[in-house]
Amino acid sequence: MECGALEAKFRELKARLAEVDDLRAAASVLGWDQQTYMPPGGAEGRSRQMATLSRLAHEKFTDPAVGHLLDDLRPYEESLPYDSDEAALIRVARRDYLKLTRVPASLVAEVIGHQGLSYQTWTEARPANDFARVRPLLEKTLDYSRQFSSFFPDFEHIADPLIDLHDEGMTVATVRPLFDALRPELVSLVEAIAGQPPVDLSPVYGHFPQDRQLAFGLEIIGDYGFDFNRGRQDLTHHPFMTKFSLGDVRITTRVREDDLTDALFSTLHEAGHAMYEQGIHPDLEGTLLADGASSAVHESQSRLWENLVGRSRPFWEHYYPRLQALFPEQLGAVSLDAFYRAVNNVRRSLIRTDADEVTYNLHVMLRFDLEVALLEGKLEVRHLPEAWNDRYRSDLGIVPPDDRDGVLQDVHWFSGLIGGMFQGYTLGNILSAQFFEAATTAHPEILTEIGQGRFSTLHGWLKENLYRHGRKFTTHELVQRVTGGPISVEPYLRYLKTKYGELYGVEV
Repeated sequence: MECGALEAKFRELKARLAEVDDLRAAASVLGWDQQTYMPPGGAEGRSRQMATLSRLAHEKFTDPAVGHLLDDLRPYEESLPYDSDEAALIRVARRDYLKLTRVPASLVAEVIGHQGLSYQTWTEARPANDFARVRPLLEKTLDYSRQFSSFFPDFEHIADPLIDLHDEGMTVATVRPLFDALRPELVSLVEAIAGQPPVDLSPVYGHFPQDRQLAFGLEIIGDYGFDFNRGRQDLTHHPFMTKFSLGDVRITTRVREDDLTDALFSTLHEAGHAMYEQGIHPDLEGTLLADGASSAVHESQSRLWENLVGRSRPFWEHYYPRLQALFPEQLGAVSLDAFYRAVNNVRRSLIRTDADEVTYNLHVMLRFDLEVALLEGKLEVRHLPEAWNDRYRSDLGIVPPDDRDGVLQDVHWFSGLIGGMFQGYTLGNILSAQFFEAATTAHPEILTEIGQGRFSTLHGWLKENLYRHGRKFTTHELVQRVTGGPISVEPYLRYLKTKYGELYGVEV
């Protein structure tokens, strides 16, 4: 086939994929509205609407004509450099097509509709501490999750297709060794810190008016490089980031006026996700490549900006005087040292999203093990609260007083499938330190600039090396390109041991 004919077929493929992207974006708008402004009475109608859009997107993407185009374009793909936009788009589209053509559109629509009702029920059941209300929906979610995996018999483990859905190329067999290397080191560090005097947390607890909290968070992410011409922030139950286009990337937060850290660090976290999306090269707009490489890489950016930057000593040397000026009565007499220790306090706690850097991954690995057990049939949904509490007792030495702060605390199983939803958080933490170490090795001045409230060097390095590529490369490929090696827990452990060893005066 002549080059001109192949280029015409490539343009046709892009046009078809752009329509799919438009439908998915429209569904994202409805999902954002559901979690921010929609009245509760709209749940049933919204679930139907989102299911319709998702079904149409699925049908358009899995149209046999797309498969024929991908087959015809193989010579065109092979004639191009591997890292070209065109070759990458064909490669990623083929991978997605082969996955999605195995799953019937009718099942996709059923799952989307079920997820909408499940999410709305969860928003009501959690504050009511009513696991029984969501249990039948969760059992149905587990059934859907197993059905999804059944269409991928070539995977070794039932959880692998679900993990691959979010972190392509990762499996139970590749995730578990990383977790096994990390867990004992974290347990040892937690035990060493637990033997030290408790930190005074009064600096971050008190009365902090919502408007000033929100203003402070927005000021910081503006300094980070979040583009408010292409993004905004709203309030929700569970903070998240969503993208409708590269020109419309939105974040949400929640505010507790008795806790200064909740809104602030969720804002920094979600801004990290959003800046990744905003940094994707404009040429990838409207294609499958205009997205993050994986759940893990996405999480690496939220955790990098939230923790490695936003909880660092240089960061607070610059921003603490500004915070004191906003809350003079609450913080005017609190020293920088006391405040820095308070925002980096390590303690065994119940809530994953409130957990500190050291204990956080124990929460994640616990969830990963539970969802794998559910999928394997070793654990039934009716026994999930008990299993949850047992793992908290053994892993963190505490037990939730109720299901609201136990098995009901995370939205993931109530708005998605069971499996593949949690490993990305810990993988993201691992990668955050690996990428940050690579950035500061290339530009040692980054640490000094953070202490001056300047982030352009770090943000620019991330845009150049990570953000602009979107989905062009898998996680493994991207890590190799950026760091020169495979995924490793060592930079993350160096970071944690150095920071918290100094902070608590312990040797680990």
